Amino acid sequence: MASSEKYTRTFEKFEKAFAKYREIVKSRELFDFLAEDLIIEVNTKRFEYVFESMWHTLKEQLRIEGIDAPSPLKSFKEAFKLGLISEAHERIFVEMIDKRNQIVHVYDFNQAKIIYEFIKSAEVFSAIENVYNKLKKIA
Repeated sequence: MASSEKYTRTFEKFEKAFAKYREIVKSRELFDFLAEDLIIEVNTKRFEYVFESMWHTLKEQLRIEGIDAPSPLKSFKEAFKLGLISEAHERIFVEMIDKRNQIVHVYDFNQAKIIYEFIKSAEVFSAIENVYNKLKKIA
C-alpha cells in the first residue's frame, strides 16, 4: 500500500483525534470532577471527531488503492475487504455509523447516555484502535 502527502496529513488528524478519544475513554480521573452530562457531551464530541477523521483516512487510503469510497459505509466495506478492518470488528463499524447519525438528533439525556455507553465500550475502542494501528503502519 502506497502512501501520499495527503494521506499523511489526513492520518495526522486521525491520530490527534484518536489520542483525544483515548484520553476521554480511558481517563477515570475526569469522572471525579466533571458532571455526568459534561462527560457524555465531551465523549460524544470526541467520538464524532475520531469517527470522521478515521473514515476520511480510510477513504484517502482507498483512493490511493484506486477505490472510490465516498461514504463511511462504503469506506468501511472496502477497508474490510483490504483487511484494514478486522472480521471481528465488521459489525461494530455499522453500529458506529448508526450511533454517529443518532448523535445529531439526540435531545434526551437517557438517549445520549445509551449512545455514550456504546461510544466508551471496550469493543468500540478496540475496533478504532485496531484501524489506527493498521493505518499507522502505512503512514
